[in-house]
Amino acid sequence: MSTILIANWKNKTLSVNDPNVSLLRLFQNHRLDWMHACGGKGRCTTCKVIVLEGMENFSQVTPAENRYRAMGALQSNERLSCQVRVLGDVTVEVPEEYKLPHITYS
Repeated sequence: MSTILIANWKNKTLSVNDPNVSLLRLFQNHRLDWMHACGGKGRCTTCKVIVLEGMENFSQVTPAENRYRAMGALQSNERLSCQVRVLGDVTVEVPEEYKLPHITYS
């Protein structure tokens, strides 16, 4: 079983029981509000995470992510939570521009 640590959300830790589920779906399964304007279809970047540790523990970069990287909208240390699967322990954070106003972040 893998874990996800969200560093700037009071070090919230989540367990990954199914590596076939997207990171966004894992957030939803743990009842976390995470921005996703396009409904998790890879058509925007609002669900992105900044990867602090464990980039190698994510699934391969998808065509949607490559498209946003080519446009400069997704940096090399960022992934789209709707596109990526967690295969090992990772540490991420919520980008400042996508923090939700009703959540207290650390």
